[in-house]
Amino acid sequence: MIGHLNLILRLVIWFLLTANLSPSNIMIGIAIAFLLPGRPKTPEALKDWLRVLGEVIVAIPQAYIEAFEIMLRPHKHEDVIMEGVKPQRTPGLIFLDIFLITFTPKTIVLKYHKDGRYEVHRVRRRRKR
Repeated sequence: MIGHLNLILRLVIWFLLTANLSPSNIMIGIAIAFLLPGRPKTPEALKDWLRVLGEVIVAIPQAYIEAFEIMLRPHKHEDVIMEGVKPQRTPGLIFLDIFLITFTPKTIVLKYHKDGRYEVHRVRRRRKR
C-alpha cells in the first residue's frame, strides 16, 4: 500500500497533466494512483512534507524575481555544480526537491545521481573571482 502523501502527490501530478477535474477524470486518476507500482512503505515525516511545500510557496515569488532579473540584466556566465540530497529523503521528497531547483529560471537539474547528488546547471550575472 502506498502512503497518503504519495497518493496525494500522484493525484496532483495527474490533475496537472490532464487539467480536467471532471468526476470521471478524478476516478481515473484515483485508479491510476493506486495501480502505479509502489515501493516498500517508509516512514515519511509530515514535517518534511510541510517544510518542502512551504519552500514551494516561497519559490513562486523567487521565480518571478529571477525571471525579471534575467530580462533586465542578462546573465552571461553559467556553470554546473553538484548539490547533495538532504539525508533521509524519500523518492517523493526528492521529486519535490528537483521541482524546486528546476522551477526557478536560473537553475535546472540536469541529472540525479543514485549516490545522492544532483547535477545542477545555473546561470549567473558574472564569474566568481
